[in-house]
Amino acid sequence: MLLAGCASLGPQLPMEAADEIESQEPALGVRTLGADGEFELLSSRELARRLRTGLGERPLRILALSSGGASGAFGAGALAGSTSGGERPEFTVVTGVSSGALVAPFAFLGPAWDPEMRAIFTTGVTDGILQPRGLGALFGSSVYSGEPLRRLIEHYADDAMIAAIAAEAAKGRLLLIATTDFSSGEPVIWDLGSIALHGGRNAKPLFHGVLLASASVPGMLPPVVVSFRSGGRLRRETHVDGGVTLPFFIAPAPEDLPQPAAGGPQSTMVRVIIDGPLRNLPRPTHANALSVFSRSLSAGLSHITRTQLEATMDAVRQRGVSIDYAAIPASYPLRGAFDFAAEAQRSLFEYAASCAAADRLWIPAHARGGGEHKSESRPASAPATCPADDSYIEHVAALTN
Repeated sequence: MLLAGCASLGPQLPMEAADEIESQEPALGVRTLGADGEFELLSSRELARRLRTGLGERPLRILALSSGGASGAFGAGALAGSTSGGERPEFTVVTGVSSGALVAPFAFLGPAWDPEMRAIFTTGVTDGILQPRGLGALFGSSVYSGEPLRRLIEHYADDAMIAAIAAEAAKGRLLLIATTDFSSGEPVIWDLGSIALHGGRNAKPLFHGVLLASASVPGMLPPVVVSFRSGGRLRRETHVDGGVTLPFFIAPAPEDLPQPAAGGPQSTMVRVIIDGPLRNLPRPTHANALSVFSRSLSAGLSHITRTQLEATMDAVRQRGVSIDYAAIPASYPLRGAFDFAAEAQRSLFEYAASCAAADRLWIPAHARGGGEHKSESRPASAPATCPADDSYIEHVAALTN
């Protein structure tokens, strides 16, 4: 009883007063850091206008990386395999949520950074990333310590990476990451490129803090306090996993994407990588708290992600734009949302890389009036079942016809 009573206490997390919480539409407003060190909130429409001005006649290419816990290895492998298969374009906009947020900087910087990305998921770096806090969990805000993940982020998001991202942001490209504001319960989208470009000596801690917050599952990892300047004052907010409110997102919003000219070629590419399955097959679950929580989280993520994917595909296609997506087949032997063991991470990474290299990763959902996807024979080099071979994943595209 004493332990339970003490566990209910603890320091109050930083939060805004009710009348100070910034009102914004989920997934539309983007917090962008200006040269003056102040954040402003850009609407999706303004974001689209700036992109059109900067791109000119060049195509708009968007990549969205979803949440998915330990399954972030799938998105990383998909990128690496796309490089070796020669099918990886330079994306104008890269968005990431949770585990997808941790991969997004590598996706943004391109193939030159594949060796660093590969090392994270194939050399055992993630093994032990969940460090139990023991009895400390009763008196703190999480079951696991956030320090191993923080150290991992600080190791790879070093000065060289931040400088490289700043250089690409200066060209007008966007790296956008979603967190969840713990006090308002709303998603917040951060322009990490602008932080790298204009953050000065505060760029690195703010960059690290946003990435850490986006991947910090409430209750599993501690909330993250983010400090920044906006409206002429210093603000301190508590943020948690972006996947709580937003499994993935594209930016600009679908309704603001440029429409192709009648009869002309498409100038916009949209791709979505789902770091998880779109449905769950029955499997045994051990009667312990982590197994039950992991299984419940996987089921919830699958459902909300599938719903978001269907809505996004429908909205994008209504604009006359095609969209490609990939997800992990339900038959793949995932062992839970928190399986960061070295062998599990390496196997999932190599699986996705093999499918991408064999051109069996993407399922196209054509724009209204476009052609329909037809399955092709599987190359001998591909695994037994790749995303493009899975009938259920392909069926999701048919639901929006």
